[in-house]
Order: sequence, then C-alpha cells, then structure tokens
Amino acid sequence: MACRWMMRCFTLTLALALALAVPSHAQNDRVFTVGNYPVEARAQDAVAAKEKAIADGQQAAFRSLLKRLTPVTAYKALDGLKSVQAANLIESIAVRSERNSTTSYTASLDFSFDARRVRELLQQRGIPFVDDQAAETAIVLVVVPPAAAGAAAGASSVALSAKAWRDAWTGLDLENGLSPVKLHDRPQALTADILKSSMTNPEAPLRAIAVLAKSGQALLAVAEPDIGARRLHVTLSGTDAVGKFVLRRSWRMDPADPVYAAELAAVVALGTLDGRWKVARARGAAPMPVAGAALQPVQLSVEFRSAQEWQGLQRQFRELPGVSDFVVGGISSRSADVALRYPGGGGALSSALSAVGIELRSNGGAWMARAVN
Repeated sequence: MACRWMMRCFTLTLALALALAVPSHAQNDRVFTVGNYPVEARAQDAVAAKEKAIADGQQAAFRSLLKRLTPVTAYKALDGLKSVQAANLIESIAVRSERNSTTSYTASLDFSFDARRVRELLQQRGIPFVDDQAAETAIVLVVVPPAAAGAAAGASSVALSAKAWRDAWTGLDLENGLSPVKLHDRPQALTADILKSSMTNPEAPLRAIAVLAKSGQALLAVAEPDIGARRLHVTLSGTDAVGKFVLRRSWRMDPADPVYAAELAAVVALGTLDGRWKVARARGAAPMPVAGAALQPVQLSVEFRSAQEWQGLQRQFRELPGVSDFVVGGISSRSADVALRYPGGGGALSSALSAVGIELRSNGGAWMARAVN
C-alpha cells in the first residue's frame, strides 16, 4: 500500500513538473499566420509555376509578418533579416482559393509561421516586437454617394459601390492581425445625422454601432468618392482597442476605376489599427540591451505561486530583448532553476526585468527572480 501511494505521488509530481516546464504561447500564435495572401507566377509548366509562386509568396509573407510584429521605428533593423529563408520557418500552408493553367498559377494562401522560432529570431537580433492580439473590433462599412454636381462633372464615371468597398476589406487578412476586425452591414439606427456627426466626433456613432461588438470596440469606415476632385476620402471614427479616435485621409482616385483607391485605403486603414495597438503595447516594453555589450551567462532561481504564473514568467524571460539560450533546469512546485545569457550580465538583466514587473535581486551571490505584485 505504501509503495502504491509513493508511486502515485511520484506520478503526480512528474506530471506537474512537465506541465510547468512547457511554456504556453497558444493565445498569441494566431498573429504568426499571414492569411489571404495573394501569390502568382508563370513558368514553363504548371508544376514549376506553382512551386515558384509558393516560394516567392512565403518569402513575401514573411516580410509582411515581420512588419506586422515590429514597430515602425524598428523597420530598419529588419534589413538584417533579408537573408533569412522563410521556408525554414513555415509551419503550414493552407489554400483558400487557386487556379492554374499550363504555364501559370494564381492563389490565395494562408502562411502559418513557427511562432517559437520567429520569436527566437527576433530576440536574438534584439529586434522589439508585439505579438499580443487585441480584442476584435467591429467595423461598419459605409459609402457616401458623390454629390450630384460632382457626379455630373464626371458624366459616365463609375462611383464606388458598397460591394466594392466591402470587397476591398474582405480581400485582406482580417482575423490574424494584431488588431483583428469583423465587418458588419450598416444598421438602421445609424442615421444620416449620426453619420455626419461621426466625421468629427468619435462618440457619435457608438450608440448605433457598439452593440455589434462583443468587446465594445466599434468603428465606422466611411468612404466618400469625390469624382470632381478625383479623390477618395476615407474616415475612421469610433473606438478601437486603444481608444476613441477620428482619422480622415484622402487618396487619388480614377473616377472610372475607384476600386484601386478603395483597396489601398482599406490596407492603410487596417495597418493604422495595428500601428496604434503596437504603439500602445510598446509603452510598457522592456528597454533594449546596451548596444555592443557582451553576452554573459546568468544563473538564477525563479519563484512562482502557480503553474499559470510560471508560464507567464517564462514567456517574459524568453521574449525579453537580448535574452538568449534560455534553459530551464531543475523545477519544483514553487521555483525553477534557469540559465540564460544576457548582454551585460545579471545587473543589466535586473534593470531590464524591472520594466516588465519582475524583480531580480542578488542574494549572497545567487540571483533570485519573482513577479512584483
């Protein structure tokens, strides 16, 4: 009986240790998929065309992923990653649609990248990034018809249709970005007066459209073709994951073919939401390590009160800019031995960790880390 009891305890302890040792990033891995990505190529035969389209597409999708994750201020650092082969980081490729001929291949694909390896790549190069996905924002698409005078000036010009404005958005990757969105039709409660007020007041549309969003985040995306001026005016108004705002931009538009301007406006609008989220998240980010500082080994003991807290601490350590060779050694129900390397060693690491809410102190020559409450 005693032997059976000891074996049961050993099994439970082992299971707990294994669970604590495995970091969890599943809640953020979605942003490492670049979805609905268009690829196209021609070659001597259909097979070669498909291979070329996928090879070129995954490299281009990888560049899009890096720009999605990193703040604009770090884009220059991405030049050092041009030689990285995206094929080595691909986890899976899914086909949304495709068509081919004897010499060409055209498709819309989802490229899913290995989140762990991409994170490690950015961390090793000291490139800051954001991989926390914001709550979903509801977007109501509205097209304001051009004024009669402007339309007359364009004679037989084609105005932007509601379908074309929606198609411009549905052609994008709406689910996997840092700021995912869901499109909605214009509700009856959104009157012309509310729409007019929304052009300058982000609170004006909220009562009419916020009910569409579970998160309470809702925006109007209003397209106003101006045929006489050959411009497409686009206004975003409402609340996204960062807060209330109104943003108005204008694009050159060919009145006979407004679709190109609409597609460009949709791309920039979605990028604006991602950019706002990255800026907001980066405010609490850890400082970058001192440039040129030598990597030094650091041995430390990490204290925690639950498996969930340990997983969170692991993630913070692994994603801290400059940390490399992170290895978990011995582990118990309340602490773990960790080895890593950091530019400048333990003292520099202590300063960086304090910015993300982790206290690292030297205790008799040994480093001890814990979350600060």
